[in-house]
Amino acid sequence: MASSKEYLDFVLEQLSDLEDVTYRAMMGEYILYYQGKIIGGIYDDRFLVKPVKAAVKLMPKATAEIPYEGAKEMLLVNDIDNREFLVKLINEMYDELPALKKKR
Repeated sequence: MASSKEYLDFVLEQLSDLEDVTYRAMMGEYILYYQGKIIGGIYDDRFLVKPVKAAVKLMPKATAEIPYEGAKEMLLVNDIDNREFLVKLINEMYDELPALKKKR
């Protein structure tokens, strides 16, 4: 099942206090970037983030879910309505996220 544009717009609005949040559509789903680094994405209308230490610490009870078949597990963000928490989550995750690899 593909994610809806409405859910993407809702998540982007919740993250609007952060500068430079972008996305890329990919096969009906959306990959989310913060300042050029992948933070996670929208998969089947679920906001999933990379399971870096900061995310695990801030969401110790988060369920690990697979965004699509063959992918690595990511953490489901349940507190999607709490803008303050989302901003803190993304900011604390940022330093642990790998930089994007340069294309040749």
